[in-house]
Amino acid sequence: MSSLPQLIEEDIQRLQAILRDLNDKCEADTALIIDKGGFLITQHGKVKEFDLTTISALASGAYLANQTIANLVHEENFESVYQQGEKTSMFVLNIDEHCLLVMIFPADISVGAVKYFSLACRGGIADQMLLAKERNPKCGLDLSLLNLADTSKVFKSDLHSSSSN
Repeated sequence: MSSLPQLIEEDIQRLQAILRDLNDKCEADTALIIDKGGFLITQHGKVKEFDLTTISALASGAYLANQTIANLVHEENFESVYQQGEKTSMFVLNIDEHCLLVMIFPADISVGAVKYFSLACRGGIADQMLLAKERNPKCGLDLSLLNLADTSKVFKSDLHSSSSN
């Protein structure tokens, strides 16, 4: 899996604006952008109502399991996963090689509307990730390697690390 582009505040603000617009259009509770390793990148909506860290990890796992099923039935790819509940439903959509969009919405909202608006905003999310990658193509993050006990290496600039050698 390739590394996630290094995102700056400007990228996150743009991604949050896309999520805000998406939530407004399809009346979802919460929208998340996660990396395929299951790490939360950004979110919008009722973020305090859900355990977004756990949802991110499990949604990524469900999507990746779905890809395995696709291969078993001779499909190259299933681009989305839909899970319907009595009160709440979830829709996970592949954005690009780096990330997924997760939509959490009331079960009485049509999944068709959520899918329609999610597909419409996919390009904006992918474009922002591409801009981030093009800004610094050799600098990326593999969040699965992140040591949560010591994040100092993630927040250290290249200048500091090269001067200490």
